[in-house]
Amino acid sequence: MPSDSDEKIDLNVEYPCPCRRRGRLSNIILTEALGCNKCQQIFVVQEGATVMEQLSTNYPYKKTWCWTGREWQKVHSDWSEHYWSVILLTFLVLLVVCLLWIFLFADVYLRLWAMAPLLVVLLLVMMQWLTYRR
Repeated sequence: MPSDSDEKIDLNVEYPCPCRRRGRLSNIILTEALGCNKCQQIFVVQEGATVMEQLSTNYPYKKTWCWTGREWQKVHSDWSEHYWSVILLTFLVLLVVCLLWIFLFADVYLRLWAMAPLLVVLLLVMMQWLTYRR
């Protein structure tokens, strides 16, 4: 959420790029958007000119920033931005508990079959990490 200390974004002023690529944001003519000269990203001003949103993104959730007067501050959405990670972590914890029970109290054949879900979870964790590592 934007705070009271955030300044309005003026479309006629150049700003540093929030993507940390040392680019400069400048107004795109005939639009209410800003474009970066380095990373070629387009940003749209929203919510009474205090919040800027990245327009062209391949992430499942759009990135938004507020201008504090000196730097861009990322606006976080608490649960909706990380729900896949929470679901995957919950599934992983349940799987570890089940595997511990199997390895302590089961026979050899059941232990071998228990390795398949572990490999699937490791694959899902690796896919999650590769997707959100930036």
